[in-house]
Amino acid sequence: MNVFLTGATGKIGSRVVPRLLQRGHHVKLLVRDAAKADWFRRQGAEVYEGDLLHTDNWTDALWGTDVVIHLAAQFRGVDENTARMSNVDASITLARAALKADVPRFVFSSTSMVYGSPNHSRPSREDDELKPISPYPQTKVAAEDALLRLHREQGLGLRILRLAFVYGEQDPHVREFLPFMQKWNPAKQLHMVHHADVNQALMLAASTLGIDGRIYNVADDAPISAAELFQLHDHQIPSETQQQEFNPWEMILETARIKDELHYRPIFPSFYSARDAGAS
Repeated sequence: MNVFLTGATGKIGSRVVPRLLQRGHHVKLLVRDAAKADWFRRQGAEVYEGDLLHTDNWTDALWGTDVVIHLAAQFRGVDENTARMSNVDASITLARAALKADVPRFVFSSTSMVYGSPNHSRPSREDDELKPISPYPQTKVAAEDALLRLHREQGLGLRILRLAFVYGEQDPHVREFLPFMQKWNPAKQLHMVHHADVNQALMLAASTLGIDGRIYNVADDAPISAAELFQLHDHQIPSETQQQEFNPWEMILETARIKDELHYRPIFPSFYSARDAGAS
């Protein structure tokens, strides 16, 4: 495939690009700082330096592309306006450029956080009401809405992946998140997904025909509790939060759709399986 990818230097992109290159795909990368992607260039990727909001330097690179994989996003540490420009406006600009260049498929990386704290007593499904609580998932919901509109009105070959908590392959994400979990009831669970399975889902979404406009939850088969993550990372379980109320279905995903329609099966069905394999 001819792949145009954003977010190559991020936690997900930096692990996806080597896999694409190893499998012989022709890869074009849009990055803000070309120096940070020099290793990918030396491995055979084409690197374009530019801003998603300013198309002058990279739109020609979209011609002949089979799929755009849009991973670039601002998560923490930016103001609300910057987050909206990066996560919403830039996504719309890229999608319109892809339409102009007749790119048939557009994969958008979203988050399980779009569901917020659900009212139902079951895992969240793709057609459920979205109730994002914080600015990051709020921008993802806005971007999803805008891209789905471009799909309905202009034929954007959109596929949306809502990723659970991503981890693995020396990614410090879990350790970075443990301080935020100190306020959780230790019994609270979250769904996770290994980088290898994120890559699997991205490749399935990028290559499968006839799924334009579809949304897929991406997660492993076994949510894990905060208490388990604390223990596995040698952290004290905070006793003062043990009576704190929590929604047991928050951050828990139904994955039947991606399994049924794309034949996705987690390589690492649980955090423990990844840990036992030395891949956590």
